[in-house]
Amino acid sequence: MAHTFPELKAKPLAELREIAAGIEHEAVKGYTQLNKDHLLAALCKALNIDMHVHHEVKGVDKSTVKINIHQWQKKRDEALSAKDRKKLKVALNHIHHFKHQLRKAMV
Repeated sequence: MAHTFPELKAKPLAELREIAAGIEHEAVKGYTQLNKDHLLAALCKALNIDMHVHHEVKGVDKSTVKINIHQWQKKRDEALSAKDRKKLKVALNHIHHFKHQLRKAMV
C-alpha cells in the first residue's frame, strides 16, 4: 500500500507505529520510542516519501509571473537607492499583486 505524506500526517501515533513495525529500515529502528514528528520523518525516509507538499499552479503561467516579480524587485531596489517613495510604493504594490496572483492559482 502506497502512503502519502498528508495521509501519514493525519494518522494517530498508534497507527504510525503499526506501519513502522512492518518496515525493515534503519530509519525506523526504535520506532516505539519515537514521538509522532520524529516517527513521521523516519517513515517518510524509509518509504522514500517527500515530506514537502508540492502545489500546482493552474490558470497562470508561473514562469511569466515570476519574471514580472523579479523585474519589479529590481525597480524596487532602484527606488530604494534613489530614495523615491512614490516609485517604491508602486513597485511594492506590483510585487504584492503578482505574488497574490500566484498564491491564488495554487491548488
